[in-house]
Amino acid sequence: MALKLPRTLRFDASDTFVYSHAAAPGEWAVTGTFMFIGVEPDALNGKDRQAFRGGFLGIDSFGWSTLVVVTEATAAERAAAVERLAEQLVTHCGAPDLQTALPAAEEEVAFAQSLCNHPCETLLALHRMSEDTLIRESFRTLRPKPDQPGMTIAFDPESDAMEDVDIRTLAERHR
Repeated sequence: MALKLPRTLRFDASDTFVYSHAAAPGEWAVTGTFMFIGVEPDALNGKDRQAFRGGFLGIDSFGWSTLVVVTEATAAERAAAVERLAEQLVTHCGAPDLQTALPAAEEEVAFAQSLCNHPCETLLALHRMSEDTLIRESFRTLRPKPDQPGMTIAFDPESDAMEDVDIRTLAERHR
């Protein structure tokens, strides 16, 4: 089985308006939910609230992305992503040193990898919500329709509802 990880994706400039710091397109990503541990989601407003609700965290920029795409990765790329995330945990999250941060980074990348049990080029979207003291995540996939290039089928794994979304047309509208 091929190794797959999520990469940030940007169809248009909207992430640069939606988030205070947008991820660069094409960087490896994790869910980034750990960034909201100990934060009262109801106290968040504007761009921080949007990052809480639906942002994936880009590992290199430590910025947010609304969508990620399932992408093949090498073992070396995965290892580099873990190490880079550990560095970011030291720099931005108060981890005392790289050795302490590495297990947490490994866990985050492993979880992100577990989300990629879909064909390459499948898009993933995230929805976070707060329930009492817990943060719950749900994920939505958008995958190409086999008979219509550029057209995707969107489905929410927690329901049977399906909708057709023409990603190519959406991207062209926002250029």
